[in-house]
Amino acid sequence: MRLLKRIDFWVSLLIVSITVVSAIGRVLGWYSLGFVVGAFRASHWLGIIGSTYIAIATPAFSLLKRRFGARYEAFVNFHVVGNLTAVLLLTIHFTSQVTRSVTNYPELGTGLALYIVMLFLVASGFPYRFHFLPRFNIGTNRLVHVGMALSFYLLIGIHVLHGLGLL
Repeated sequence: MRLLKRIDFWVSLLIVSITVVSAIGRVLGWYSLGFVVGAFRASHWLGIIGSTYIAIATPAFSLLKRRFGARYEAFVNFHVVGNLTAVLLLTIHFTSQVTRSVTNYPELGTGLALYIVMLFLVASGFPYRFHFLPRFNIGTNRLVHVGMALSFYLLIGIHVLHGLGLL
């Protein structure tokens, strides 16, 4: 029951809820981000912002928690809230891609794989952070979470190279 008294749990749950509603809203056509801003569509910019944040903030979190261990709680809360917000942006990007018209439908290969890995990151991060699965082996969960993060980095590199036409 202590979990229900933690503000970071409720903030995380709120961000996940907003993400789900945003995804449903995009699929149902409640909003569109198909307009162009500079070189890309608005939804694509959200994907770029979200993935860039994760690409920079996650290793920064790892380094900071080792260097300044006394501030671990602040760093982990920043990591969780920041990355869940990035997942929100990436979800809007992904749902915008999969709801495009048939004549303009994207190739989903690396994007779909990236989104699945990202969902596994969130799914493994919640019990890792909030310890709400009592019989769950935290060491195994850490291995899965870190492994998914490494997979995310590999796939985002391939996705970007593919998007630029280099693969």
